[in-house]
Amino acid sequence: MNVQPHKNGQRWGNGQLAFFKGFLRNPAGIGSVIPSSRFLERRVVETAGVARARLVVELGPGTGGTTRAILSALPQDATLLAIEINPEFVGYLQACPDPRLSVYPGSAEHIPEALASVNHGRIAPGDRPDAVISGIPFSTMPADVGRRIIRTIWDCMAPGGRFVAYQVMGAVAELAPHILGTPEIQVELLNIPPLRVFHWQKPA
Repeated sequence: MNVQPHKNGQRWGNGQLAFFKGFLRNPAGIGSVIPSSRFLERRVVETAGVARARLVVELGPGTGGTTRAILSALPQDATLLAIEINPEFVGYLQACPDPRLSVYPGSAEHIPEALASVNHGRIAPGDRPDAVISGIPFSTMPADVGRRIIRTIWDCMAPGGRFVAYQVMGAVAELAPHILGTPEIQVELLNIPPLRVFHWQKPA
């Protein structure tokens, strides 16, 4: 894969080394020692219905493995908003040359602010995500923070929108069942470690 230089010196390439360094600095915040496999990425993208989406939000994209898979399936007139709290990963993501990608440096709790920051004309004020895809480890964050993030996700999504979370543990399904309801769950064994893919669809 070609890599693209960025004004801050970062390059948009494979990203595995940057991901591993990020894990060593903050293992609880990243949750895995290696990026997602292509099998997991494909399962997540298909479950989220990315190929039919106009606006997708990705939470915790890291160095962009799943981001690339989303962009590969995303329609050319659609938008992907990636929200990443790790400054080093933000710089890495910003090196992506794809104009459909907008990167917001901050917490997953701030989806409305992130949506308001997208100013490249692809989405209008009030547009709501058709899908929210999350790789952030809900099992390692304080429960009240996890519940706030879930509430924000559910409130921001368009009717019929899909929330997909790929996780080692099942905390995301246990934090706020009164908000999300019962998930559909798939297991992707062709990933290290094997992960569960949780899927909810907001009533139309």
